[in-house]
Amino acid sequence: MAAVDLAKHPLVHWAGPFGLPDFGRVKTEDFAPVFEAALTAHAAEIDAIATEPAPPTIDNTLKRLELSGEPLSRVNALFWLLAGADTSPEIQALERDLSPKLSRHWSAIMMNDALFARIDSLYARAGALGLDAETARTLEKTWKRFVRSGARLDTTGKTRLADIGARLAALGARFGQNVLTDEQAWSLLLDDADIAGLPDSLVSAMRAAATARGASGRFAVTLSRSIMEPFLASSPRRDLREAAFAAFIARGANPGEADNRPIVAETLALRAEKASLLGYPTYADYKLDDQMAKTPDRVMALLEPVWEAACAKAGERETELQALAARDGVNDAIRPWDWRFYADRLRAERFAFDEAELKPYLPLAGVTDAAFDVAGRLFGLVFVARPDIAAWHGDVRVFEVRDAGGVLRAMFLSDPFARASKRSGAWMSALRTQHGPKAAGSPLSTM
Repeated sequence: MAAVDLAKHPLVHWAGPFGLPDFGRVKTEDFAPVFEAALTAHAAEIDAIATEPAPPTIDNTLKRLELSGEPLSRVNALFWLLAGADTSPEIQALERDLSPKLSRHWSAIMMNDALFARIDSLYARAGALGLDAETARTLEKTWKRFVRSGARLDTTGKTRLADIGARLAALGARFGQNVLTDEQAWSLLLDDADIAGLPDSLVSAMRAAATARGASGRFAVTLSRSIMEPFLASSPRRDLREAAFAAFIARGANPGEADNRPIVAETLALRAEKASLLGYPTYADYKLDDQMAKTPDRVMALLEPVWEAACAKAGERETELQALAARDGVNDAIRPWDWRFYADRLRAERFAFDEAELKPYLPLAGVTDAAFDVAGRLFGLVFVARPDIAAWHGDVRVFEVRDAGGVLRAMFLSDPFARASKRSGAWMSALRTQHGPKAAGSPLSTM
């Protein structure tokens, strides 16, 4: 296999407009060799920092560490974007292979004794170094990240922690893929007689979903929230709502290869062991230690009063919904698949509110323009559509983000529609993020 030139490869050298990747040149089969080359290059950079003969300084240690691994950062960001937004069996196989490999790479860095000694030396002398606030905070966060990653453990502890990290990464990749597998596999195909009472916008989406599944002329309820939630709220067919709801809450919990229940059990056990290795009583204590709340007790002190009030309000609402259901001849207790339907009915009766009448006033383009307008008024940002720039999928819209003076500050890539190859839910990721000290390159590229 020919050596990978990281300086020129399209997965690393992003030659698209405004420093974006040239998505037309992205090939799935290139990821594995580019990752290997990038990991090797980053390991060499880390070794050079750790073995630097000069005493540690901010410039020769912290700054170099912050700016190391640029090729790995590039290919990593691009790969995980595609894994979430437009995956394939080939990408999923790579994800399962890369997740533990990347975990071990970072474990080796965080557990590098020579490197940590340099960071530890800087941290111990931080007060005498005359650091500005940003550099001091970067040093503090870096030192804590090393400690929380096992830098102070003995050899046995480091080996076990690295093994745990690799296994957790593999389990995490499999967990997400299992959920997506169930979402892709399940659909409830309906006919004309089954869609009475559904809003036109939902019927249109269900018709398109059925066509995509090779069932033209029918209508598909899928596990996508954009279909599932309005279906549960509007379908008068209790049996269909029950079938749809049962499938929705069972994602990743069905017997077979995509069953996440063993994965959850193993993940919880490994997290508990990881916390114990690092000196924390529970994984929650570990996770919260560097967060504002600090302890599980503080989190529960915030959540429990909210939970109690919410339960009381939900009990009141359940009584109201039960009365509505009884008028429809539902004499047994209201069930989870009934809740949205009767909540929508109650809202319509009490407030004369019909969400279907509101939808025409909230088209995606209008909501997007409104969000841009708010950003403009608050921050002076201007969004310029670039329909000429292609991204990873035809649904994606690309925008320049400029400040009030016309200076390019970012690229915003909007991918708002659900599809079988895309992770569900509302989420975002970054192709490139701002950081200091500033590295050479083009403006931020985010989605």
